[in-house]
Amino acid sequence: MIQAAYIHIPFCTHICHYCDFNKVFLHQQPVDAYIDALIIEMERTFERVPTSQLQTVFIGGGTPTSLTAKQLDRLLRAIHRIVSLASDVEFTVEANPDEVSDEQLYVLKEWGVNRLSFGVQTFDRELLQRIGRTHTKETAIETIERAHKLGFHNINIDLMYGLPTQTIDHLKETLRITFSLPIQHVSAYSLIIEPKTVFYNLMKKQTLPLPSQEEEAYMYEMIMEQMEQHGYRQYELSNYAQKGFDSRHNMTYWNNDDYYGFGAGAHGYMNGIRHVNAGPIKKYIQLIEQGQWPHVDEHVVSKEEQMEEHMFLGLRKIEGVNKNEFFMRYGKTVHDVFGEAIALQKRNGLLEETEEAIFLTHRGKLLGNEVFQSFLGVSS
Repeated sequence: MIQAAYIHIPFCTHICHYCDFNKVFLHQQPVDAYIDALIIEMERTFERVPTSQLQTVFIGGGTPTSLTAKQLDRLLRAIHRIVSLASDVEFTVEANPDEVSDEQLYVLKEWGVNRLSFGVQTFDRELLQRIGRTHTKETAIETIERAHKLGFHNINIDLMYGLPTQTIDHLKETLRITFSLPIQHVSAYSLIIEPKTVFYNLMKKQTLPLPSQEEEAYMYEMIMEQMEQHGYRQYELSNYAQKGFDSRHNMTYWNNDDYYGFGAGAHGYMNGIRHVNAGPIKKYIQLIEQGQWPHVDEHVVSKEEQMEEHMFLGLRKIEGVNKNEFFMRYGKTVHDVFGEAIALQKRNGLLEETEEAIFLTHRGKLLGNEVFQSFLGVSS
């Protein structure tokens, strides 16, 4: 049974310079028609691929809080009507620090949302402007504290490092503020320059002053050290949590388990088939209204691909890949399939192995992509 669902809200009031997610400006968009289509897609999907109940729900974007309180209420009400949620469900909604009102928070709380994820990125005023964020340091702090007072006690913030002109001191100050706030989980990602973004165009013009690779690696090591010192356990390459606050939804991805994906541009993985929904809003709505599935691409994942994905996703977890779980799922040992690649990366000092698991060394965390690539195309 599938136990996780991702729901995509593609609307934004402002487009950040680094973002390549499926999103559109909110102004003059058919938001209500989109919510109608989203609800219909969920109804049809749960009828076609039922589940006993969902353990995790993640509403992301875009910016889910670009919806009004009334629109959020309609969407959340429909979710509860369509599918059963576990009594201890992890129910996450992403939010912009400067776009969430008390009324919206009350609606989220009323419908069982118990985890908020704020796209803070940095607490530095100039860096926020440089990356195209519209909130301020003060707004972010106030919003986090306000959400906590209103009863949200599982709060994540996204942080970024390796930003243009970002220094070690910038990052130290952002971490200092982070540790002073009621935050239980931190996702800290290095900046990746994606095509079709403002930053990509600036990079092509050679006008994007990025930190060096050495500086970026130092930032990552500093984040790992500071998080550990302040009681945030690193459980995945980019994720840190206080005890009991690991993201159960994201573990679905890293465990290579199935999940529903709803909305324009959303990805899903159901019964061994990965699919992608139509990205353009009007196209997505049109397909739903015509009674069609919004999937524009479906891929049956072969056993070989599943094993490869299991390795490079599982190695993102600090605990690594459990060898017994691998055998129980695929009927082969990891060494039967990936023996040479494992031996090579152990010689390189990037992998370590115990009787139970295979996992990245400290140096391997810094060179994760090099390790992951070594498991592609070798299982056939």
